[in-house]
Amino acid sequence: MSRLIRISWWGLPVLGLLICTGLARAEGELSWESCLAEARKNHPDLVAAQAVLDGIKSGLKEVNSTRLPQLSASAGSSIGKVSGRSRNEEHSYRLSARQLLFDGFKTANDAAAQRKEISAAEYHYLVVSANVRLNLRTAFVELLNAQEFLGVTDGILARRQQNEDIVNLQYQVGREHKGSLLTARANTARAACEYEQALRNVELAQIRLSRALGRDQFKSIRAQGQLDSGSADRQRPDFELLIDSTPVLKYSLAKRESARYALKSARSNFWPQIFFDAGAGKTGADWPADTSDWSSGLTLSFPLFQGGARKAALDRAKAGLQQAEAEYRVEKNGLLLTLAQAWTSWQDSLDLVDVQIKFLEASTQRSSIVGAQYTAGQASFNEWSIIEDDLVRDQKTLLQARMNALIAQAAWQQAKGETLHD
Repeated sequence: MSRLIRISWWGLPVLGLLICTGLARAEGELSWESCLAEARKNHPDLVAAQAVLDGIKSGLKEVNSTRLPQLSASAGSSIGKVSGRSRNEEHSYRLSARQLLFDGFKTANDAAAQRKEISAAEYHYLVVSANVRLNLRTAFVELLNAQEFLGVTDGILARRQQNEDIVNLQYQVGREHKGSLLTARANTARAACEYEQALRNVELAQIRLSRALGRDQFKSIRAQGQLDSGSADRQRPDFELLIDSTPVLKYSLAKRESARYALKSARSNFWPQIFFDAGAGKTGADWPADTSDWSSGLTLSFPLFQGGARKAALDRAKAGLQQAEAEYRVEKNGLLLTLAQAWTSWQDSLDLVDVQIKFLEASTQRSSIVGAQYTAGQASFNEWSIIEDDLVRDQKTLLQARMNALIAQAAWQQAKGETLHD
């Protein structure tokens, strides 16, 4: 009776796995390429970065509009009366034009600064894309790991149950004591608990991937692929050469150049402005007015005192340039360390995968040998139990090492500036 209860108890998770896997496949299986395509299209961080870029482009159009003629039209009517005199009326309408001829190159510098801001926003978009790619890759790999770990825990549960049956037979014939049997049962219970946890972790990883994709609603999904790093480039790259091509440094450089033009623009405020003005209109006591007039000429404008506003703007622009130059230096110096750390971490994780593969091969072979010896009465339960625990540990450790290697590779790619389009 207890045997039937035990079988149904650990068999239920297997049924749950079949149901869960079937639902995941029915609702959606995603390859890495399809994840990239969906995130490129829908991720809110990219939408926000694109909106920032579009806004700055509109700002450039606004700056350039000051170079074009400024046209205005006006019309008016007035009625007046002086005591002892008759009421008089006056009507007028006028068309005026103004063209900026010289402003100390302020408009040119503002336009140049805005173009650098556009470049910075474009590189910022790439930085955001690279960060989204890292988060997406991490979530995708974690779901792959959760799926494979579910299979591993299923195999461990089946193996623990089989080992418990072997120990139970040895106990029944008097070749094993009850402590060994209870230990085997505890191992089975722990394996069943880990399997249930793995089931829940699959759903958690699915939610994490949905959020990394930028989805507003959660749907059960399944990641296609395996935790396999494949062939990797083990040659040390030239970090100094890579630095200048990263979007992060290009963004910082564009911000620095924008600050330079902003300083030039602030200095232009100390120059006079020259305009060409022209206008034509009509005035008269009747409507429509019948008396025509026109005018044209040059206007020189130079503010004499603004309460120190121009000086304050110049000081602020100088401080902004100093800040941008310092941030550029900090970014460039930090990138060398970031790239070196990311590449080193990736290489170390690949080495660890190779080592764990060898450990798993060894523990698998030892388990096979000592398991047969235990069944034949040539090895003790303690010897067999230690080797079985090693096998279980090495299975889990190899899976973790493979996941870590793929995440470390994604971090290296993000450090280089690889985006969702790469």
